[in-house]
Amino acid sequence: MTETNATKPAPQNPGRTTAILLTGLVAVVAGLAGGVSGAALVATGALPLGTISGVVSDKAIHDYLLANPEILPQAMDTLRQREAEAQISQVRQMVEAPFPGAVLGNPAGHKVLVEFMDYACTYCRKSEGDVAHLIATDPDLKVVIRQLPILSPESRVAAAMALAAAEQGKFAAFHRAMFAAGHPDAASIADAARSAGLDMERAKTVAGSSPVKTEIATNIDMTNQLGIRSTPTWIAGGHLVMGAVGEAELRRDLEAPAKPANGPA
Repeated sequence: MTETNATKPAPQNPGRTTAILLTGLVAVVAGLAGGVSGAALVATGALPLGTISGVVSDKAIHDYLLANPEILPQAMDTLRQREAEAQISQVRQMVEAPFPGAVLGNPAGHKVLVEFMDYACTYCRKSEGDVAHLIATDPDLKVVIRQLPILSPESRVAAAMALAAAEQGKFAAFHRAMFAAGHPDAASIADAARSAGLDMERAKTVAGSSPVKTEIATNIDMTNQLGIRSTPTWIAGGHLVMGAVGEAELRRDLEAPAKPANGPA
């Protein structure tokens, strides 16, 4: 797992992935072909019509994929994202329920932005300004911060201290101070904790407690199940968004209707 400003899980076995996509993605692309994506391909001449009725045939799609294999990674990412969003619709309530106190913005807000983040993640740090501006411009926004310490051993220490800060009602202050301190290490974590005004002895005890360990383990398990492999990853209004996509994209996804559980793809 990595930090990224774009979704990028690369196939470990390109030959096997291609074979799977050519059999499985035909059905996926065929479903799209009747809509905007298929119509656009036909209109440009990139994808030929396969039937008199104007419906793109499976063979045409198959041949197009063979002739244009560079689209396969993008198609794989799209497929993974759809699968993840289908799962999110089933567990959205749990994903949006924060560790007590680990919230920015309006804790009672009806719009919910979830961020899976790591204090060692450069792109997470760059995204903090976007989050701050979203909060400043939308009083109904609740930002749930889920600790995903995957980049370094110090990431886990910083994550645990952040949750200890949440227990003391000082999560936002620690969160800002930790990002301002730069890459997490023993000194920067301690400085951020002091800057946030934490009771250090109490914080150390809570950071090593079972609830904190369980929260971090749960976040890691959750991201594995959803196919999330990098930070930052967002769930914006029920939509999966990967990378440092910027304020405008996050705002669009927060405003877009989410698919209901068991709803149509």
